[in-house]
Amino acid sequence: MDNNVVEIRTFIKRPIGEVWRKYTLPEHIVNWNHASDDWHTPSAENDLREGGVFSYRMAARDGSFEFDFSGVYDEVIINRNISYTLDDGRKVFVYFIEENDGVEVIIRFEAESSNSKEMQKAGWQAILDNFNKYVSSTWDIIKT
Repeated sequence: MDNNVVEIRTFIKRPIGEVWRKYTLPEHIVNWNHASDDWHTPSAENDLREGGVFSYRMAARDGSFEFDFSGVYDEVIINRNISYTLDDGRKVFVYFIEENDGVEVIIRFEAESSNSKEMQKAGWQAILDNFNKYVSSTWDIIKT
């Protein structure tokens, strides 16, 4: 793996369709896309197709800071993987690996140069852990 690439992962004991929907649909993204409780995602837009654009507004709950986490999809294979390019040119790859009792989600991303790789890894992992908690504590009406 490239020296500048960071990998994080989690395992979720839910069907692949449910994990996929909760990772990709804006009405779910706003519930889990934050690294700590003092942050949130007040809005999310997601055109989940090759060439489609996504934008998640990330904001401090106290109103002190906000930014858009956004980019363009390079590849989307439903229930399998997503790759995209962030607005700053960095590449991100998300893999959904279906296993007998759940789904392993693996994210590989190119680190940016402003913060340490360890800090970036911890932040992205915290968001992925929140995703796991959200999926594990809610149930889809549509069973897969």
